[in-house]
Amino acid sequence: MPGLRAPADYSEEPPRHPSLKVNAKEPFNAEPHRSALLSYITPIDFFYKRNHGPIPVVDDIERYGVSVGGLVKKPIELSIFEIRKLPKYNVVATLQCAGNRRTAMSKTRTVKGVGWDVAAIGNAIWGGAKLADVLELVGISHSSTYSPLGGKHVEFVSIDKCKEENGGPYKASIPIRQATNPEDDVLLAYEMNGETLNRDHGFPLRVIVPGVIGARSVKWLDSINIIEEECQGFFMQKDYKMFPPSVNWDNINWFTRKAQMDFPVQSAICTLEDVDVVKPGKVTIAGYAVSGGGRGIERVDVSVDGGKTWLEAERYQRGNIPYQSDDVHTDKWAWVLFKAVIDIPENAVVVAKAVDTASNVQPDNVEVIWNLRGILNTSWHKVQARRAPQVAISNL
Repeated sequence: MPGLRAPADYSEEPPRHPSLKVNAKEPFNAEPHRSALLSYITPIDFFYKRNHGPIPVVDDIERYGVSVGGLVKKPIELSIFEIRKLPKYNVVATLQCAGNRRTAMSKTRTVKGVGWDVAAIGNAIWGGAKLADVLELVGISHSSTYSPLGGKHVEFVSIDKCKEENGGPYKASIPIRQATNPEDDVLLAYEMNGETLNRDHGFPLRVIVPGVIGARSVKWLDSINIIEEECQGFFMQKDYKMFPPSVNWDNINWFTRKAQMDFPVQSAICTLEDVDVVKPGKVTIAGYAVSGGGRGIERVDVSVDGGKTWLEAERYQRGNIPYQSDDVHTDKWAWVLFKAVIDIPENAVVVAKAVDTASNVQPDNVEVIWNLRGILNTSWHKVQARRAPQVAISNL
C-alpha cells in the first residue's frame, strides 16, 4: 500500500521502554513485569509487543489507505482520513497472545515458541470504525452470514513481512458473521488509550477482534478481502491450533484441527513472583482474570494451601467498583481484576483459578492441556510464597 512499507531489516525499529522483559530481539517480542498488569487499563508502554518481522514504517500518511475487495460487487479503497470520518467507537478489550504463560508449560515438556511469562496480555481502550460499517460500503449488510457473491470469511492482510510466510505478508481471517455483527465490536482501530496507535501496536491502522486470540487482530493493515474459504496463511493453517498432549512433531497433522479463535478462561497472580518472600501479616493476592468470546468472570478463587481450601476474591473493573458480569456498564470484552487480602502460612503454595459465566473453569494442572506449540496454558496459576523471619527487637 502506498505510504506504508515493510523494512527489509531491523535498522528502523521504534524505541521501547527499558523495563520490558525482552523475549526475542529480532523480531521484537517483549512483555512488562507482571506488576504492570494491576491497573485496569494497561499503559501503552507496558502493553506486550508481539511481532513477526521488522516494524513497518509510514513514509506518507497522506497516501495510505486500505483496499476492501474480493467477493464483493463494488470494491473500494479507503484512505485513513475516510475511515476516521466513519462513526467512531471506543471498545475496551483485552488482547492476549495465545502463547501467554508458555514458559510454565515448557517446564512440563519443551514446547516451540516465544517464552512468555504471564504478561503477554493487556487491556486497552481501542478507538476506531466498526468493521461492520466498513463492509456495508461494499454491499455487505449488518449481521450477514455471507456476501452477495458467496464470501464467508473476511481476510486481513498486513504490510508486515515474515519468514513464516516466506517473506510474504502476515494475514488472518474471521467468519463474515462475526465481522458484520455490530455487537461483536470488531474494529478498524486507529487509537489506543485515547492516543494515535504507535508503530509497535499497528500504526496507522489495525484490526481489533475482541474475545479472540491476538493473532487474529492484524496490525499495519494493507487490505481486507472477502473470501469463500478461511484464510490459507501460515498462522491460520499451520500455527495457533490446539492439539492433545499425544501429538508431537513426528505425527502432527495440522489439518485435523481448526484455527484457534476464542481463548479459554484464564487468570494469573500479579502481586507475587513465582517464588517470593513476603512479610509477616496480611498479604494482598491480586491479578487478572479473563475469558474469551465475551464471557464474563463469575468467580475467582484463591488458595494458600495448594488448592485444598479456597477463598473467593473480590472482582472489579473500573474504579474498584464491585464487578457483576451481567451489569449494563460491564466491559464484556475486558479482563476483570481480582484481589484478596489473606494471611500466608509459613510456606505457602498460592493458587488462583477463575470460573467464567458459562461455568468453564481452569484445569488444575498443565499436563492435561500440554501441546507442542505451548498455546493456551490456562492451568491454575501457582506461586510459592514463604514468610520472611521476624526480627527480634532487643531491649538493650
